[in-house]
Amino acid sequence: MRAGIVRLLGDAGIDVVAQAGDAPDLLRKVVAHRPHVAICDVQMPPGRQEDGLLAAIEMRREFPDMGVLVLSQYHDPSYAMKLIGERPDGVGYLLKQRVGDVAGFVDAIERVAAGGSALDPEVVSRMLRRELHGDRLGRLTAREHAVLGAMAEGKSNAGIAAALCVSEAAVEKHVTAIFRKLELGMVGTEHRRVRAVLTYVAGRVRPSVV
Repeated sequence: MRAGIVRLLGDAGIDVVAQAGDAPDLLRKVVAHRPHVAICDVQMPPGRQEDGLLAAIEMRREFPDMGVLVLSQYHDPSYAMKLIGERPDGVGYLLKQRVGDVAGFVDAIERVAAGGSALDPEVVSRMLRRELHGDRLGRLTAREHAVLGAMAEGKSNAGIAAALCVSEAAVEKHVTAIFRKLELGMVGTEHRRVRAVLTYVAGRVRPSVV
């Protein structure tokens, strides 16, 4: 799969500066090459448990200006939450099946490289199905939840409008209402979008039990 991703990224004009076969090697090569984005799997050698996810978390801590995109076969929102932590900018979490949508995959990489977020729609959908616990998210209407979910996927207002079949003006009104109901002050639209997504994810993810 790694070789296939390298080929499709090369065809899309993205320069792949290094490849790594395990989590320690990934960290070494990130230090050596300082790429705009690092792409990794949740499960990587040597442990094949959460080695890749833990490496991604360390990369985000050590290189806050570098984008990190994690691929996974798991829908569990808790993985996404661990990755996002307190900073939902410059991060992506996609199911492996999304790689087949080359245009969407490349778009996710570019958004993460630019400091945006790219959360898998299926993972976001599972967050939406979590029970509310009387927090600020409970103030939002169904449409506002849909808009915020699309924001969590990394969509722009234009992208949200296209996905929900509404006008951009309507999206802007919903976004303004979301900021107000989540009590996000006037600190800049982009920063408030990031804080809204963080509130959304933090409010939706509950501990999983095995």
